[in-house]
Amino acid sequence: MDDMSTADPHDLQGSHPYSPLRSWLGVAAITASLFTFVTTEMMPVGLLTPMSSSLHVALGIAGLMVTLYGVSSGLGVPFIVAWTRHVNRRLLLTALLAILAVGNLVTAAAPDFALVMAVRLVMGFANGAFWAIGVSMAIRLVPARHANRAASIALSGISIATVVGIPLGTFLAGISSWRTTFLIWSGLSALVFLAVAVTIPSLPSDHAVSVREVLDLPRVNIRLRQVMVTVVLYVLGHYSAYTFVRPFMEKNAHASSAFITGLLMVFGVGGAIGNFGAEYLVKKNLKATYLTARAALVLSLLLLLALGHSRTGALLAVAVWGLALGAANLCQINLMLASAPDRFEAAMSINTLGYNLSIALGALAGGLFADQSGVSSAVWFGVVLTAASVAVSVFTRQRPTLTKTPEEALAAVG
Repeated sequence: MDDMSTADPHDLQGSHPYSPLRSWLGVAAITASLFTFVTTEMMPVGLLTPMSSSLHVALGIAGLMVTLYGVSSGLGVPFIVAWTRHVNRRLLLTALLAILAVGNLVTAAAPDFALVMAVRLVMGFANGAFWAIGVSMAIRLVPARHANRAASIALSGISIATVVGIPLGTFLAGISSWRTTFLIWSGLSALVFLAVAVTIPSLPSDHAVSVREVLDLPRVNIRLRQVMVTVVLYVLGHYSAYTFVRPFMEKNAHASSAFITGLLMVFGVGGAIGNFGAEYLVKKNLKATYLTARAALVLSLLLLLALGHSRTGALLAVAVWGLALGAANLCQINLMLASAPDRFEAAMSINTLGYNLSIALGALAGGLFADQSGVSSAVWFGVVLTAASVAVSVFTRQRPTLTKTPEEALAAVG
């Protein structure tokens, strides 16, 4: 049920500055932006073999295309967001999409691996900046009572990328070449650029902060720091296991490439359902929903270890995995907002830094375990880390320095 007592006063008077049509078209454009950024980031995962062959590098070296992208997304975002703190957010988002369009075009035509890596580095910086501003833009476009829905719709771009975007890019590369995939994604980025320019109204920078304030936020904001510890742990655990789903299934269930593609699509569908389901649950009890989602992550990995030798068991485990991750991601963004409602972009900068570095480090650590002790050990490592995230929440006593409830925070941003 909507909490009208904490809604934006403009909401109650029916004087929200944007029409419902323009508001939701803008949210759709941000969702499309997220889809484009996520697919650009993860596309090399499905194209590693042809790209490494064409660019004359080993598979392991080619994998650095994803790692470097994630690292630059994380390390660069606090500086980029602070340096652009006086830039209109619509203008900034269109600039980021322009970088993506040009970057994908250059990637499609790149004669060597060095140029691809340089372009991925720049696109990674743009990706990090988008994550810092994208969700807050979606929230600002709608009345405060719809902020959770706007956030969940925007985040559904991740699931759509998993279910549709990455398999489509891999398919296009199969019938043509990997260069064709990046060429098409360059055109897609340009179309989303136009959609953002047309549908999103002017959004002046809100709550601008300096680099020093951004980097100092985890030190001075206890609640934000506690949330980030749990986020880093479950993301490390998730990616240490998720990166090696394919070799795990090939070894334990002799799964074909087609089955693994279907398995990842099930994961994406589960993520979408978890994301939208959590939209309603967080209104009832945000902390309990977040705790349950991460406990379900632990359960899903244990199910994969126990039942992953059969295709039915693997489908069940991955469906639970996707549901849990989709819910956890929405919950942690709501908790970040509630912990720093007047510094949401700064908080999301810290979140992006921690999340993206955890992606890179989780994949790296999982790889070390897989090489030394087999792919199942990478999944066990994921179990340990996701369980540690749950344990931190259970055994860490909440400090009495909370600021606002999630609903009050949403109203403040809206």
